[in-house]
Amino acid sequence: MDIKWWKVEPNGRKWGAIVMLMGEYNHTIDAKGRLIVPAKFREVLGDEFVVTKGLDNCLFVYPNDEWQKFEEKLQTLPLTNKNARQFTRFFLAGAASVEVDKQGRILLPSVLREFAGLEKDVVLVGVASRIEIWSKDRWMQSISAYDDDMDEVAANMESLGFSI
Repeated sequence: MDIKWWKVEPNGRKWGAIVMLMGEYNHTIDAKGRLIVPAKFREVLGDEFVVTKGLDNCLFVYPNDEWQKFEEKLQTLPLTNKNARQFTRFFLAGAASVEVDKQGRILLPSVLREFAGLEKDVVLVGVASRIEIWSKDRWMQSISAYDDDMDEVAANMESLGFSI
């Protein structure tokens, strides 16, 4: 796909191309619960975005447009289904809109820091359309576990219609 135009929003985000968040960055949370967001991620996220509880005991970070798509999907779930209600509550109850300050930091709400076990050392990971924020210890445990299981995981991806 060859895109030759850009629409620039007031927050500086460019539209017209598919942007994938990727990479791994190590940072620290200060005593007030503030975290520096890497400049590469801020380019995609803009000045305001959503942080919520994520799976695997990390936090998910969504640009506002991706969050809106996610909310729309959640709204299609049947209210009469208990799992759907729990799933929706999990993501929406803890969600917070955050703003980047002049130093490139966001303030992570304490309820989200506690959920993800974020104290000082954290890892921010780009995962396509979202970012994950992990405590460094949990991240190291997670990658150690999936390093051991990656062959099996890759084999099971074919059942999802994905092959390498």
